[in-house]
Amino acid sequence: MKEDNQTSVTEFFLLGLMDDARLKIPLFLLFLLMFIVTLVGNLGMMTLIKISPRLQTPMYFLLSNLSFVDLCHSSNIMNTLLTNFLFERKSISLAECEIQLFLFFCMGSVDIFLLVAMAYDRYIAICKPLLYTVIMTKQSCISLVFGTYLIAFLNAMTHIMFIFRLSFCGPNKITHFYCDILPLLRLSCSDTSINEAILFFVSGSLLLASLVMILISYTYIISTILMIHSTQGRKRAFSTCSSHFSCVLLFFGTLIFTYLRPSSNTSLPQERVASVFYTVVIPMLNPIIYSFRNKEVKLALNKTIGRAFCK
Repeated sequence: MKEDNQTSVTEFFLLGLMDDARLKIPLFLLFLLMFIVTLVGNLGMMTLIKISPRLQTPMYFLLSNLSFVDLCHSSNIMNTLLTNFLFERKSISLAECEIQLFLFFCMGSVDIFLLVAMAYDRYIAICKPLLYTVIMTKQSCISLVFGTYLIAFLNAMTHIMFIFRLSFCGPNKITHFYCDILPLLRLSCSDTSINEAILFFVSGSLLLASLVMILISYTYIISTILMIHSTQGRKRAFSTCSSHFSCVLLFFGTLIFTYLRPSSNTSLPQERVASVFYTVVIPMLNPIIYSFRNKEVKLALNKTIGRAFCK
């Protein structure tokens, strides 16, 4: 009887990034520019890795997948964000919200696991160089990437199944610029304690376990590098890891700040800013970091551009 008296919500209204109408067009242009840079950077990285013979290694195979996931992750959010700057009615249907949230969890999880796989690749390359070609074969890399997508899919499906068993009977205004899990849980008229526990323990455990594996890999990597007698050798070894470690710090720092803080410490403006950094800025920065901090990528890019101009 209680459910019959409740109005089932079929769509949500996104409150957007901010309410100031004067900033809508400037922000639209800014985020459109950032999205274009993200598209060009990640598509360019994928293309360069595909066509450059010197980048046909396991590390760049994983990096190509990271660029693909970053592109999908950013596109999933930017589509809603840019539209909301242009139109007053910022609505999203329940089905669209479900799809966006599924892709958000799936792509975000793949991002995490790919960073772990890349840390493992660097560990093998630096700590066990003689076994690198034996361990990091093409088949093992494909299996590694497939495993990341599979675990990410299962993680996303777990959250989706539990979230959309909740009742949404009003209000239906999401205090965010996309359909994110924390603002959505605040709108439910059901008990969300199970969902919060799943978010904290399942996703939190995956996040922290991934971070621990990366830190363990880098502990071994750094200790091995410090034992190298040649200064040039140490510098070369550090340069192969610096790009990846920079991406790890940006990505995990933002995720932990956004999702693993106690709810009492959650501030909506801080939550939105952190989400912008995680969904928009990091996918844009990753190819830039790898382009400017990686000697192999710079050499491959210069060679490709040189061939193009010589034709």
